[in-house]
Amino acid sequence: MNIPNAITVSRLFLTAGFILFVTFESTWGHFTALILFIIAAISDFVDGWLARKMNLITPLGKLLDPLADKILVCSAFVFLTAEGLCPVWVTALIIGREFLVTGLRQIAIEAGQVLAADRLGKWKTAFQLSYLIAGMIRLTLDTMESVGSFSPLHTLTTPWGEGAWLLPISLGLAVGLTVISGWNYVWSSRYLLRGN
Repeated sequence: MNIPNAITVSRLFLTAGFILFVTFESTWGHFTALILFIIAAISDFVDGWLARKMNLITPLGKLLDPLADKILVCSAFVFLTAEGLCPVWVTALIIGREFLVTGLRQIAIEAGQVLAADRLGKWKTAFQLSYLIAGMIRLTLDTMESVGSFSPLHTLTTPWGEGAWLLPISLGLAVGLTVISGWNYVWSSRYLLRGN
């Protein structure tokens, strides 16, 4: 197994650790989960960059990388929904889009074609990760008895209402790009869906 693929596999373990630690309703549990999530998110960019730089793009990597990304992002959205920070319909939309794109890619493969990645997908992922990290920072701070010197960060991650902007804007952009990039995939594969 080459280095980029090893990093991708490690992201699956980091995601498992994230899922484990968010179950602990404590500052240390949420903080540990936050750190694991950030490392996993960074590894998403590192493994792709290394694979291209070292010319180590493999079929296994093409399978594992998007799978690891989907598991990481979807598990975090489910967690934030359970904590009341993300509407259920948003999480359902995001997970539905991932299933849709995976299905379309499978149809393309069976037809002997490659469904090119949508450029908006990278921006979608960036805003999703921004929202998820900000949301987990907020939940971590909410478990502390006193935010103290973290007060500006607590204010910055206000979820809704007056003064809230980081979470609503990043979520709004993530949802918008999720819909647009999903539509782009459907439009790009319209001939395949017609059976041509």
